[in-house]
Amino acid sequence: MRTNRLGRSAVEVTELGFGGGPLGGLFAALDDDTAGGALAAAWELGVRYFDTSPHYGIGHSERRIGELLRTKPRDEFTLSTKVGRLLVPQDPAGRMDEGFHVPATHRRVWDFSRDGVRRSVEDSLARMGVDRIDLLFLHDAEKHFEDALRTGYPALAELRSEGVVGAIGAGMYHTGMLTRLVQEADVDAVMLSGYYTLLQHSALDDLLPACAERGVSVLAASIFNSGLLATPRPAEGAHFEYAPASRELLRRTHRIADVCEAHGVTLPQVAMAFPLRHPAVAGIVVGMRTAEEVRSNLDSFGVEIPDGVWSDLRGEGLLDERAPVAA
Repeated sequence: MRTNRLGRSAVEVTELGFGGGPLGGLFAALDDDTAGGALAAAWELGVRYFDTSPHYGIGHSERRIGELLRTKPRDEFTLSTKVGRLLVPQDPAGRMDEGFHVPATHRRVWDFSRDGVRRSVEDSLARMGVDRIDLLFLHDAEKHFEDALRTGYPALAELRSEGVVGAIGAGMYHTGMLTRLVQEADVDAVMLSGYYTLLQHSALDDLLPACAERGVSVLAASIFNSGLLATPRPAEGAHFEYAPASRELLRRTHRIADVCEAHGVTLPQVAMAFPLRHPAVAGIVVGMRTAEEVRSNLDSFGVEIPDGVWSDLRGEGLLDERAPVAA
């Protein structure tokens, strides 16, 4: 699988990355065997970039990814995780975690301080059982952005200068805040969730031009917008950004699907190809929970998209004129 370098760093990622959110029990419970099967299938099919976070299932995602990766040669994969939330043990008292289907054995504490960042890295390394992290992100800092910029970013830069990590950045959905980080800090990459997809083009307003100007790479996550673009035809009740999609969005998605089918390709195939057409985008990150999902996504990834798809989408007003589409 093709790889791309992140910014001016030496860190490279495969153009399709494994997103570890579902391995934490996002949306539904997941057993270790199924998670392990998904990871093994991804490795077998050539995926070598794996992204996770302490937040995903209060450590479950990191642990499961670590169980695979520590059996592989360290120089053959790229691993990213995130900081900003420390996990503090607690008695679950029969409760389940908020947002992930796992027992509430820990609670999250926001911390973008230097000590908090370093402790988070140490904890992640211990959970995963690996010797280093290649790419480290400030995570979900929208409500804590000043702290993340003032103390979190310098802590990441210090770890990079020490050689503890190879590249740094932030993973968020707010394009304006990511743009400010790119302009005011020296980062290698940003992970943008949900705002450069077939349905969301707002990153063209600020973030993508800033990244192109500053030489910062973009990793596009949530490219299916929580499910709406994940099937050839979205069903009624399909999710968009973690909530049921509106009728207007469903109609728009079906119109895009019409264009795809007219050219012999599917909605997921085009959704995976679209972000990678922008020169600032180094890769896409797709959350996967089963071996079947992995195989389906790998089948869709890399399918050649006819030029007529892009021209027809533009002609029908379904694709921003500023979006690069040349192969």
